[in-house]
Amino acid sequence: MPTRSPLLRSLAVLAVLGAAPATAQDGDRARAAAPGANQAAVAIAADLATTGGTTKLTLTLSRAIEARAFVMERPDRAVIDLAEVNFQLGAGTGRKRDGLVSSFRYGLFAPGRSRIVVDLAQPASVGRIETVTRARDGAVLLSIEFQRTDREGFRRAAVASDPAPAQRKAAAEPEATDARPLIMVDAGHGGTDPGAIAATGVFEKDIVFGFAQALVSRLEGNGRYRVRMTRDRDVFVPLSERVRIAREAKADLFVSIHADSISSAPQVRGATIYTGSEKATDAESARLAERENRADAAAGTESNEGPGHVADILQELTLRETRTFSSGFAKGLMAHLGPVMEMSAKPHREAGFQVLRSPDVPSVLVELGYLSSKRDLDLLQSEAWRAEVTGGMAKAIDAFFGNRTSLTRPGPPRRSAAIAPVSP
Repeated sequence: MPTRSPLLRSLAVLAVLGAAPATAQDGDRARAAAPGANQAAVAIAADLATTGGTTKLTLTLSRAIEARAFVMERPDRAVIDLAEVNFQLGAGTGRKRDGLVSSFRYGLFAPGRSRIVVDLAQPASVGRIETVTRARDGAVLLSIEFQRTDREGFRRAAVASDPAPAQRKAAAEPEATDARPLIMVDAGHGGTDPGAIAATGVFEKDIVFGFAQALVSRLEGNGRYRVRMTRDRDVFVPLSERVRIAREAKADLFVSIHADSISSAPQVRGATIYTGSEKATDAESARLAERENRADAAAGTESNEGPGHVADILQELTLRETRTFSSGFAKGLMAHLGPVMEMSAKPHREAGFQVLRSPDVPSVLVELGYLSSKRDLDLLQSEAWRAEVTGGMAKAIDAFFGNRTSLTRPGPPRRSAAIAPVSP
């Protein structure tokens, strides 16, 4: 039998992907997997194997790519940075412990870059990284070894690492002559950070991204607003970067979309609207904010707290005013969502979410429901329910801006400048 060319072998690997289950991000994946779209390697398998004190992670890829690895403490994890990879892996991949690896997750970390974050069961160093082409089908096997080490050696390796990536700095400037309010829609999690995971294997990042897209379409449809998203595909965006994007774009409103999960209480369901505060309404809200604020660490990067320190009395007054507007919008949102969706027992709460720390952009975080509730999960995946809820959100946004007598912003930023919407 004649030997197939490397191109034909690659196309054969891509053909296998046709049977992969669909997800909310299949549009991007399909483009990446299409013949001729060679901007991303395709991963069709990821396997763990342990021998003695060494655990090996092996990726099966459509072509060779470079890999860089480093380790981080608190929590202990190894991070593998790659060129962009189109991950077409089976449900449940990375959730089973094997040797030194307790679990791993993967995804797009930044435009053109992917990342695998490996949660370590104990301190381990990154050993050999090898690439081998499999003779029988031309697939490329990328293997990364993890070897046992002591705590002090691991700590030294973590200190020597330089994991901080170059952050995306470009933020599109708002149209100079367009006075329409700018709504920033933030789909929670993304890329290497899946968020909550339902018992069925559905990721929070996919649920909320689909909802955020539907909300954007609804708002753009009436022509009253300019609308942007903090992420427009399945990519990781640090928490402080989400705040920075909204502030630099001079957004008039920031709406972050999430979906919680409480596996120990599947009977709990309903939506909750959060606004920012240094003191949480209750212990449950504090725990949720703490969990959400660990998203950066889960994606293998250091957290940047972003705006939080009040430098002077003028900034403090701006922050207080902004939180007043945030609270006012949350109450209006609650009123418009109540008739179209189940609300939690305490539908408006406060907590110290990092994405709600902008001092000059009214901001809310909406937990749409619980992935641990079968009823909520069914609704979250229902197009009819999504249409009703996005309609309710659009009405709340209309009411919020309908009572604002001026949309004029101040000139170049000064210490005393503030986004000051008229009270609804």
